[in-house]
Amino acid sequence: MKTLLLFPPQWTPIAPHFALPSLLGQLKANGYDSEVMDLNINFYNKILNPDFVKNSILKAVDNNQNVLNEIARYIKEGKDFSEYPLKIRNKIVKYTKVKEYITKKQSALANFPDMAQEALDIIKGENFYNPEILIKSINIIDTVLEMVSLPYFPSKISLDNYTNPFFKLNFENIKYFVFDEDTNIFIEYYKTVLDDIKSKNPDYIGISINSSSQVIPGLTLANMLKNKLNAHINIGGNFFGRVKEAIVQNPEFFDLFCDTVLVEEGERPVVELAKYVNGEIKIEEVSNLIYKKDGKIFINETKKPLKLDEMAIVSLDGYDFKKYFAPEVILPFQSSRGCYWGKCSFCDQDFGQNFNVKNADKLTDEFIKLKEEYGIKFFEFIDESVGPSYLSELADKIKAKNIDINYFFDARLESTFTKELLQKAYNSGLRMVLWGLESGSDSVMKLINKGIDIDKRLEILKNSSDSGVWNFAFIFFGFPTETVEDAKKTIKLICENKNVIHSYGRSVFTMGKHTKLKDEPEKYGITAVYPAQDEFSPTYTFDCTGMTKEELNSILKECTQTCNAAYNNPLWMFLRYREYLFLYLAKYGKDRVYNYKLDFNKM
Repeated sequence: MKTLLLFPPQWTPIAPHFALPSLLGQLKANGYDSEVMDLNINFYNKILNPDFVKNSILKAVDNNQNVLNEIARYIKEGKDFSEYPLKIRNKIVKYTKVKEYITKKQSALANFPDMAQEALDIIKGENFYNPEILIKSINIIDTVLEMVSLPYFPSKISLDNYTNPFFKLNFENIKYFVFDEDTNIFIEYYKTVLDDIKSKNPDYIGISINSSSQVIPGLTLANMLKNKLNAHINIGGNFFGRVKEAIVQNPEFFDLFCDTVLVEEGERPVVELAKYVNGEIKIEEVSNLIYKKDGKIFINETKKPLKLDEMAIVSLDGYDFKKYFAPEVILPFQSSRGCYWGKCSFCDQDFGQNFNVKNADKLTDEFIKLKEEYGIKFFEFIDESVGPSYLSELADKIKAKNIDINYFFDARLESTFTKELLQKAYNSGLRMVLWGLESGSDSVMKLINKGIDIDKRLEILKNSSDSGVWNFAFIFFGFPTETVEDAKKTIKLICENKNVIHSYGRSVFTMGKHTKLKDEPEKYGITAVYPAQDEFSPTYTFDCTGMTKEELNSILKECTQTCNAAYNNPLWMFLRYREYLFLYLAKYGKDRVYNYKLDFNKM
């Protein structure tokens, strides 16, 4: 019995995603012949090939006249744009964009396709560490991906997203965009890899879908495989576990896309599903499984997941590290699952996970093995939060075993992150911490229930900075009850403390379907929560006291302008991806990266 695990586009192509190496390790440890194909990284390398880019431009130009003929009669009718069929709205936007692009960017269209390969070589090679050359290369890739997207506009592929302004997360919309060759860039790509997939003779194919940007490419792949192969098609990953009620409400999902869906933590059920496909157990014995049988939808029991200490080490067999868009592989890794605090009202990132911690001896032994077997020495912990006591033990183990690695992780601003601890962690290879700073407003911090001493946050950040660790701060705006005055306090906190807040990431609050605040809306000034119009959306819309949409948009602009002026075009803003920043920190250190001034004449 052969198992094939597939990771579809779209995911940022800098490093392997964690899910498939974890599942592959588990299947191999249980004796199953298993293999992985990272179709995401293969896709990006293919579409950035100069010949592919040139063909995309020609396709866009050739198609535009046909598009004009098709939309002409609709335009003459004089109807409001919103009244046109979705297909025609897509075509009108495409025609307008392609015509404008071709008219205004003739020089780029002529020159940039041939620059794509050189830009990729720079990103993957030693010149990565030349800031001006790297940033110029990233900008070239951005422009080339715009060109690749032209035949499928308004769908747009970038290094960190796949979007279409008309796409909604409801079943009818999903079906439309999966099958619409005018906007779906992935259909053409999958046609080139179907024979390769088929040649592997898989009995069981697992497709991992982890975000909304993977929904259309992932389901497109699932449908094409379901129609071409006799294998059992399973869909797993983080995304559909958050909206499993929508799957139950749409039985056609199984007719079009798959035989089964696995939800929540997959290391135990993926092996059970392999046993079912191999005829060892009945389908009813596979935990966490949703499937259609005799016209009815069944949801099997959710069993207690494996603990991290019970899991096999991840397997990276079959991965070609040279394909990834970085000179070094940065491996996502876990020391814990779930969140040891788990009480923040705004968060549902740990939904479907049961908190447990990996033994530090086991973890560090795995570091040694992964370095010996695959040459990996850079790690990104994808834990919800690494705690101070665990970090202390981990740093001691790394030193005792003389492991030469660098790593970074997310953390809460706990007062027990002392300077002595952070210095010890730095000496063990810690180079960056992504801190949950959240807000400069005491009232907002109280409502989000962060569970920290907010008056000591800057002291902890100073301890970290003095130890040589780079501080990245997460902030967000738009939390219920947040006023303009509250938001300005966050901006002030960032700008007045840039000596210890070395970089930041800004987001806007969204209410996930599994956040805690939805259960007590009145406590947070929420006046109404609306059932999701799009059943596959993982978020709710809501009304609340606090800033209006106009005030929020104004604050976002003010944050950008004020912080840009305060930080004065820092290198980290142009590096853009935290993995790239991490590699720079590992090579050059915090102070040199912080003080580097870009020479824009070289760009």
